[in-house]
Amino acid sequence: MLQLKKSFKVVLLLLSVALGGFCGTALSEWSPWTKELVEKMQSVFPAGLKTFWNSHTLIETQKLQNLLEEITQLRVEISSLKELSQMALEPCVKTDWALKSFGATIDTQRTSQTYDCKESCLCRILRFFWTASPPDTILQPNVFPGNCWAFKGHQGQVVIKLPARVYLTAITLQHISKDVSPSGTIISAPKDIAVFGVDADREEETLLGAFIYNVEKNPTETFPLKNTLLPRAFSYVKLLVKSNWGNPWYTCIYRVKVHGKMENQKASTQGQDK
Repeated sequence: MLQLKKSFKVVLLLLSVALGGFCGTALSEWSPWTKELVEKMQSVFPAGLKTFWNSHTLIETQKLQNLLEEITQLRVEISSLKELSQMALEPCVKTDWALKSFGATIDTQRTSQTYDCKESCLCRILRFFWTASPPDTILQPNVFPGNCWAFKGHQGQVVIKLPARVYLTAITLQHISKDVSPSGTIISAPKDIAVFGVDADREEETLLGAFIYNVEKNPTETFPLKNTLLPRAFSYVKLLVKSNWGNPWYTCIYRVKVHGKMENQKASTQGQDK
């Protein structure tokens, strides 16, 4: 109400100015009442600007608050999705279909040759005391420094024949850590890796995922595979190594685990659900 009265006085002042200008009256001859209106006008406008600024600031603050609340909600939802995906993955990760004791074998015809150290005299001497580990070393749980399968250079592959047809869901790669490495480095570890599902006739390959094994993280890393949209069971798994972490002579693989559900097991589970 007070603001309305002030606005009414401002309108009267503007009318006085217009009439004074029309009649040729000088501002100095205005009545004390007119001068009072000038003072009122000077007090009305700053207050109006201040009110406008405060209301604008309040609106912007409210928008920012709403945005922060949305961001917090998104973080909660993302965290929940991660937990759900991890929970869904855990039952499949428990089973390792790439165990030698479980019946898994290496398809040697489609696997890179084992690295044979002949580049230096030291290598030739060491060959009398140490023999290269075969590819099926990666199918056994004994992981310790030196107990790995090595292939020449930074690119190679290994094809694992599974003991059954499996709907593949994840793959685990294990290496030693820098702390237990005799050289203090693990530059022979694989880096860029691609995983393929291979049919029983070994003719058709399906890319199930590509990932980077990070030596700065946990020595054992599990990666989910893309076999959910059109799930298929495979008898073979191909692990293609595209690069390592800097060793120019060879690449070492310590342990590979393959996870998923057996074809018959999944079919029986679906039948129970129906």
